[in-house]
Amino acid sequence: MLRTDLQPVPVRVTRTISEAGAYRYRRANPIDVRVSKRSGHVAIGFLHELAHLVDHQLHYDRRSRVWASAVHPAFAPWRAAAARLHRRPFPGGSHRKRYFESAQEVWARCYAQTVLLRSDNPFLQEELARLQGENEPQVWPADVFEPVALEVELVFQRLGLTQLELPIAA
Repeated sequence: MLRTDLQPVPVRVTRTISEAGAYRYRRANPIDVRVSKRSGHVAIGFLHELAHLVDHQLHYDRRSRVWASAVHPAFAPWRAAAARLHRRPFPGGSHRKRYFESAQEVWARCYAQTVLLRSDNPFLQEELARLQGENEPQVWPADVFEPVALEVELVFQRLGLTQLELPIAA
């Protein structure tokens, strides 16, 4: 559970096949989170977009369009840990690859994978295992991801956003 003063943000279910989800905003204001029920990645798609919402709401510079994951000091140890992960093979040109390697995209993927990994829900854990078994570019192999998952959890602790004691692995 998180402490926040953020107003409720609508979650809309779509039928698009072009993307698993989208976080929409206008300047510093969230509009909605969209998740496609046809994408085959509903759980991780929702978590990915939720991570974008958190990232954007923690810090947004209108001129540079930079979000918290790229500049906020609470994310610095996570950025260092994530930089040690090997890059995932996203198809497409150089612009698309740069986008998927941006701090906000790596943060969203790390957050989503951490939630699946730390969940006590068998469905979510099976989803992560399936994605890792398929070598899905949205996730990293289990053996290299654990230090990053710990840093994702610690971001929330450093920000003072947790109400409950986190079961952080040592």
